[in-house]
Amino acid sequence: QVQLAESGGGLVQAGGSLRVSCATSGRTRSAYPTGWFRQASGKEREFVAAINWSGSTTYYADSVKGRFTISRDNAKNTVYLQMNNLKPEDTAVYYCAAKDGLRATIRPYEYTYWGQGTQVTVSS
Repeated sequence: QVQLAESGGGLVQAGGSLRVSCATSGRTRSAYPTGWFRQASGKEREFVAAINWSGSTTYYADSVKGRFTISRDNAKNTVYLQMNNLKPEDTAVYYCAAKDGLRATIRPYEYTYWGQGTQVTVSS
């Protein structure tokens, strides 16, 4: 069983920064392809960023490109999402998800393991 735990969410003013983390535990291999998704109140879950198992390939939604950076430290079994220049429309619950295989994907239905989410609120 693989467990994911997000941390680092909170309240920040527009233009500020936050870093959220996703720690993997349980019956883990060395590294899983991992994605970040978010769900705002009353909206569908949407893709934010993803990273392959080695960290050599990353993907970003157009809405966060240039502001968010996904990275990983496989020695710590942790994936990070650095969020800069935050906007009120970034307010959502942020979920990390992991999948088997080597490649990451932007499609949430291809991820097997999900965390419980962490709230990010950006005030204007």
